[in-house]
Order: sequence, then C-alpha cells, then structure tokens
Amino acid sequence: MARRFVCSKTEPIVKTKAGKVRGFIIDSTYTFHGIKYADAKRFQMPTEVEPWEGVKDALSYGYVCPMLTQDVPQGEIMVPHRHWPKDENCQYLNIWTQSISTDAKKPVMVWLHGGGFYAGSSIEQVAYDGENMSKYGDVVVVTLNHRLNILGYMDLSPFGEKYKNSANAGNADIVAALEWVRDNIAEFGGDPDNVTIFGQSGGGMKVWTLMQTPSADGLFHKGIIQSGLIDGFLHSPDNDGTKIVNAMLNELGFEEGDVEKLETVPYDLMAAAYIKLSPKLAREGAYIGCIPIQNDFYVGDPRTVGFTEHAKTIPILIGSVMCEFAFGPGIADKYNLSEDDIKKMIEEKYGEASNELSDLFKKAYPNKNLTDLLMLDSIFRYPTIDFIKKKSIHKEAPTYSYMFAYEFPYDDGKPSWHCSEIPFVFHNTDKVPVCNKPGVSDKLEDQMLGAWVNFARYGNPNLPALPNWPECEADDEATMVFDENCEVRHNYDHELVILHKNASPKFPFGDETILH
Repeated sequence: MARRFVCSKTEPIVKTKAGKVRGFIIDSTYTFHGIKYADAKRFQMPTEVEPWEGVKDALSYGYVCPMLTQDVPQGEIMVPHRHWPKDENCQYLNIWTQSISTDAKKPVMVWLHGGGFYAGSSIEQVAYDGENMSKYGDVVVVTLNHRLNILGYMDLSPFGEKYKNSANAGNADIVAALEWVRDNIAEFGGDPDNVTIFGQSGGGMKVWTLMQTPSADGLFHKGIIQSGLIDGFLHSPDNDGTKIVNAMLNELGFEEGDVEKLETVPYDLMAAAYIKLSPKLAREGAYIGCIPIQNDFYVGDPRTVGFTEHAKTIPILIGSVMCEFAFGPGIADKYNLSEDDIKKMIEEKYGEASNELSDLFKKAYPNKNLTDLLMLDSIFRYPTIDFIKKKSIHKEAPTYSYMFAYEFPYDDGKPSWHCSEIPFVFHNTDKVPVCNKPGVSDKLEDQMLGAWVNFARYGNPNLPALPNWPECEADDEATMVFDENCEVRHNYDHELVILHKNASPKFPFGDETILH
C-alpha cells in the first residue's frame, strides 16, 4: 500500500539557528537526514557550523566516521547492518518527529550508537531507524554521528594546548550535538527541557560518561543504558599519549613530537600505523587510546570516583540481555536433549561449578532451557548490578533495572544476544525478520517501546501493559524481565551471576567486535 510522501519547495522547512533545512514527510512523520550540528579540525574541539543563506536539503544521511578496519558482513540475520560513505567531517544528526510546531514540546530521545568508542554509526544497524519510535511513541527521535577511534579518542595533550582534550573529542562532539538540540529542537516539535539520551553497548557507555561530563550538565535530563557496562573496558594503565603518538610519527616517517603532521596525513595511513603498533604497546601496559580518559572534561567512572552531584539527579533506566555473547550457532534440537546430554555439556564448560550453577540458573530462569546456561552473560550483568547498587544509594532520582530474556525463533530457539533488544525498543521488529513470533513479538515491542517512551516522558517506565515496576533500592534490585510474559524479579540472579563470573572462561577482549 502506497504511503503519503511530501517534499516540496515549501514544505517541510524548518529554521535552525544556522539556517533553514528541508526534510520530507512520510505518512505522519517529519523526517530530516544529515543536518550538520558542528565542525571540527582534526584532534581539536568542535565548533559551531557557519550560518548559511537559503534552504539546505536534509534529505541524505551525513558521512559516518572512518573506521580503523574494513567492515565484514557477518551475523546479518541477527543484527542487519547498513554501510555508508565515510569522512572524518562526520558531525551530522537525523531527526524524526510528528510535529514541527514550537508549541508541541514533545519528549526528545537522543540515540547514541554502539561500536565501543571506535566504530559504528547512527544508521549502522537497520533497527536504529527512528520513524516507528517517533510515530508510535509520539516523541522526537534524534540519532547522531561523531568522531571515533584515533580521530575522537587519542591523547595528544602532551604536544600542545590545542590538543588539550583530543582524548575526549568524540564525546565533545556529542556535547555539541546536545547543545544543538537545546538550541534548535523546539523548531522540530521537541522540548529542550525534556531530553533523554539512550544508547546500547558503546552507546550505553557514552550515556554514563556524559553523566560524568560537567559541560553536558543540563543538556539532558534522563539516561537509558543498554548493555553499557564492562569491567576494565574504560580503564587504561596511564593516560598519556606520548608513546603511541611518537610511535605513529616514527612509523609514518616523521620526527617525534611533530604532531601537526598528523593533522594532514591521510587517515588510512594513520590508521594503518596505529593498527600495526598499538597491540605491542598495549601488551606493555601503555595507553593506546580509543576510549575517553579522565581529565577536567570527563571526571571518571562513577563506580570508581563516585557520581557527580548532577549525575545523582538523573533518572536512569539500565539493563542488559541474558546471553550477550550468544552469536554462534544455537544448540541443535535443545528441547529434545536428555538431561545427561545437557549435564555433560555444562560440565565441559564449567567443571566443578556445574551443579551449583545449574541449580541457580533454574531458580533464576525457571522457564528457560538449561542449555541457555552455556551462553549466559555475567561480563555485562555483573558490573550492571554494581552500577545499579551504587546509583540507587542516591535518592535524588530513581534507577530502574531490566533484563531482556526473549527467546528468538532461530536455530531451534536462540537466547537473546548483544543488540537483540534494539528492534523491540525502536518498534522495528518489522525490519528484523528473526525477531518475529506471531502473538508474541508485537506485544513485546509495544511493551518495550512504551516503557522507554514513558521513561523519557515522565522519568518512570511504568505503563498498564506491564506489571508494576518499582525503582531499585541499594539492597533490592527490582528487575523487569522482558520476555513472552514480563515479570518483576527481586535480586533474582545475583548469586548466579557471581558464581558464573568466577567459573566462566575469561573473555579475550583483544577481539572487541562484541561492542560493535
């Protein structure tokens, strides 16, 4: 069935602080792609865009940040991707809204993409499309690109004042985007005083690092962290880029300290030098970048240094998925396996802890197949529990916990994996076939979108379609388990997660594709 499409010389046109932009209307949704929110010289802080005359088209997505390595298609049935032209001049955002009246004052939801701090983009996953979230949630959705990897997170501060915050330039881009939202989003029907930032994986990490960034104070009012905690990932033994930067200069044939040469060298050459040199330096314990570092701009991990006074006032919705690392093949015919067969597989992985783990898993997930224990996550879940406990101490604002435990109709029943909740949050299961289960997935995406939107609108995710969802206390984590039948459980998996963390094989973080 054909949809209503409008894009003329006169509508939809919106005036921003820098000039007018033209988007398009599809059915009820006003859509604007590729609005430039900032400019920046390499390694330096972002600046406002220059004003323009006339009307600029916002009909094409903007450039995405260059990646260190070539994207490789894999697992597309589970997490379908889109790829786009790359350029380091990548400060662009996209908007979906149901109104362009300044009186509309709809909640604003700003999505921060995954990929750690080194990869990804605002349109990388098909499920990131904001039309359905805006339409069904009646909110303004914003997605954005920013500098990544060595362009956005490389410390050059020892080499000059203009590079003072190069180690956090990517997050500084996000702050600039939030300033753009503050200054312009009312023209797109949004309420600049009701902005929620939300993100998954690396995007979730961006949410809590921005909570600890004083220049972002007041630019957003709530945060949603999806699979955004991993112990040690944002820790570097030192925060001095001298070694890695001089090593790159040597590799490229420049003199040590001649950092201005890196401002103009082609990105691909610089990336190749970094890829060649960084593993050895990392093994030696040296800083190699690609993560934010603690300084005057970013005050540090709240679980280590404590929450800032402002961060304490931000309502948080936070959680993860049951089997974050379940990317590999499913367990064939798992519902027809004998107890002995399952027990043998579990013992091969967990050894002496197998029996106790099995008992705790059955208690935590009584309706799940025991083979799911083989893929259970504690790498994300353990630090998430810790974050919730430490944030819930502060009663200035509520903290809500969730777990995504849906089983997908794939490979004889596949437990939830990293990124698998995103289509449900965005109401985009129609775009990801593997999500679909008649009579189940439509209801679940309505529930999850509704919870996310209610949290953005009111600071509380409760809605009639879900059981009552209390906020967490420091000693009582009330977790909404999203599944075919949603329920709230209290401290339901804490013993399981602790034992699982200690009994599991250590994850090789040299392969960071999990954060993509």
